Amino acid sequence: MAGLQLPDLLALEHEGWRSLCEGRGGRFYRDLMTEDGLMVLAHGMVLDRAQAVDSLGDAPAWDEYTIVEPRVVELGTHVAALVYRATARRAVSPPFEALMTSVYRVQDDRLRLGLYQQTVVPA
Repeated sequence: MAGLQLPDLLALEHEGWRSLCEGRGGRFYRDLMTEDGLMVLAHGMVLDRAQAVDSLGDAPAWDEYTIVEPRVVELGTHVAALVYRATARRAVSPPFEALMTSVYRVQDDRLRLGLYQQTVVPA
């Protein structure tokens, strides 16, 4: 299905990271996440959509990020997961490197984020 291919999902993921670098992540993910969407974060928290939006609204912006090794796993007719390795940096803290999984589904004729998960890459 159009929209669930690697170029489309990767473009949307880059858009999300750019929003986090520009300090507008809360607004971006409020629009992108499904009503029942969850974020499972590396530090052990599970946030629902409202909690994720609130936390991103208060989070310091990232200075830069990279995405490498992106892959798509088709999970159904209107659902796919984008899996990749990311490194993000803020000037005041060490780099954050993790494996990311973003599960997207087509809802109301557009891509929506239903589940996002991080796993820290050991040093």
